[in-house]
Amino acid sequence: MKEFKLENEPKIVSGFKTPEHYFDNFSAKVFDKINEEEKEVKVIPFYRRKKTFTWLAAAMVVSALIIPIVNNYNATSNELDETTLENYLSYQSNLNQYDLIQTLDTKDIQELNNNVALENETLEDILSSNPNIERLITE
Repeated sequence: MKEFKLENEPKIVSGFKTPEHYFDNFSAKVFDKINEEEKEVKVIPFYRRKKTFTWLAAAMVVSALIIPIVNNYNATSNELDETTLENYLSYQSNLNQYDLIQTLDTKDIQELNNNVALENETLEDILSSNPNIERLITE
């Protein structure tokens, strides 16, 4: 192998240069920066975070308790309204079936027929087991 001498080879120019006299007072600058007083760092105490977490937990507990209560109240209030209306119409009202039929349009009657879907067998069973069939037919 050929002997390699570093001093005889051409050097690569890096393109980077340090300013003149840069390293003359470099150590003094470094020591000055080390000895400078450290800036005070803003520290958020743990008790403030704890207070935030406490408020967050309290809000979640309150919302978890209120949502089911509100949903339950809305569900029961609708059911009560329907049953109250039914009871009023059946016991307290002076309306009979003839008055209701006169106030209904043909469109309303068709909607009622579409909503009530009874099978023929069910109707036959009800009519055959009911002793007051003649009264139902005449009405």
